[in-house]
Amino acid sequence: MNMTGTMINYYFHCKRQCWLFANRINLEDNSEDVHIGRILHEIANEGKENSEISIDNIKVDKITDEYLTEIKKSDADKEASKWQLIYYLKVLKDKGIERKGKLEFIEKSKQDRKVIYYDLNDEYEKQLKELYKSIETLVNNSIPPEIEKSPKCKRCAYYEYCYI
Repeated sequence: MNMTGTMINYYFHCKRQCWLFANRINLEDNSEDVHIGRILHEIANEGKENSEISIDNIKVDKITDEYLTEIKKSDADKEASKWQLIYYLKVLKDKGIERKGKLEFIEKSKQDRKVIYYDLNDEYEKQLKELYKSIETLVNNSIPPEIEKSPKCKRCAYYEYCYI
């Protein structure tokens, strides 16, 4: 299986969303929230070096000599964002590039950016291996998981797929 940061993020956000995305049912092009996130990334990185860099099957928002930075429009799902960043740090480490991690949350209703720092360590790497196994088991099922009704569903790119 070709793991991606998006799959890891979706696994924490919604198992059904993860399964649908991993099984190539992609409805993000129709999502206003996804478009807003992309625009925020473009604005944040406009004219800056070392932004939005593709490495194998991942796209990192920004990389410097010290940090790999992932930018999110909201801190609503910190755990999902954290593990996506940890995954990116591991991919870089496997290529001989060691960096610290930085999550930046650009809240549309706030002026300040919220920033959280992470270092890849042995415990995170161990947990990441278990996470890979769990995601692989999930996405290899022949049918998607049942819908878990949540208020966040209404803003999901897959809402119409699941409910209509």
